[in-house]
Amino acid sequence: MNLIADSGSTKTAWCVAEKGCVIHTQGLNPFQQDEQTICDVLRKELMPQLHGIIDNEPLTTIHFYGAGCTPEKAPVVATCLKNTVSATAEIHVESDMLGAARSACGHNAGTVCILGTGSNSCYYDGELLHPGIPALGYILGDEGSGACIGKRLVSDILKQQLPPDICQIFFDETHETQANIIQRIYRTPLPNRYLASLSPFCARHREHPAIHALLIDCFTQFFRRNIDPLKCKMSDIEHECEQSPSTLTVKQIHFIGSIAHHYRDELTAAAEQCGYTIGHILQSPLERLVQYHLSVSR
Repeated sequence: MNLIADSGSTKTAWCVAEKGCVIHTQGLNPFQQDEQTICDVLRKELMPQLHGIIDNEPLTTIHFYGAGCTPEKAPVVATCLKNTVSATAEIHVESDMLGAARSACGHNAGTVCILGTGSNSCYYDGELLHPGIPALGYILGDEGSGACIGKRLVSDILKQQLPPDICQIFFDETHETQANIIQRIYRTPLPNRYLASLSPFCARHREHPAIHALLIDCFTQFFRRNIDPLKCKMSDIEHECEQSPSTLTVKQIHFIGSIAHHYRDELTAAAEQCGYTIGHILQSPLERLVQYHLSVSR
């Protein structure tokens, strides 16, 4: 049986392909969590749910696609999976970007982006990734992500850059204080998750002119800082792929992730302003990843 996982910084979705049942754990990111923490999550959150699905049948392969799973960090996750989930399964740990590309494009070429807790982008030639501009995380980058939207929101509120009415609504709804916000961001683990958890406030008040403008600006920054520069790299990618210029284009872009899904109207408006069109928008890549691997294994 094949176990397939898609992991962001906030949550991980798991599916035994032959069973079709999806279960969830917290996100696993080897840049933010050490080996012991990852093993604990697998042991305490995944295994109790998984035992009820596989019913002692052996896993033959595990395909794990995750945020932070660079070539340097992927072995950490692979070791945890081997020691905690299955010592005999063939284990493949890949980046969440490759998972997004395989989900959105299958074996076709395309420009693919992730907008979830974090953000990322690449060109996919149907087999290999050709990275775009570095994501750099929620402090230096991750434009358009949930963490970025949350960071912009609380910064604008605390610096009185938003109208008083929406600032008061924020404090009334969230019961946050400046002291608590500072504590959560600077003195507790995984502040990117906390910032992303504030993004739904913008979804609830997206009709407010100031919030609408904030969202459009966040997504415009994503296109300007991540997709526009990708155009400059297309000649190099074209040489690598040995494809014609007409085949390689970043005009239509596919998106994966909860932020892209929930803010599709604002994302589409920002794309149009920047001269792009939107292809697929998928909240989660997991269903299509299951289809991809089942088709490959046949």
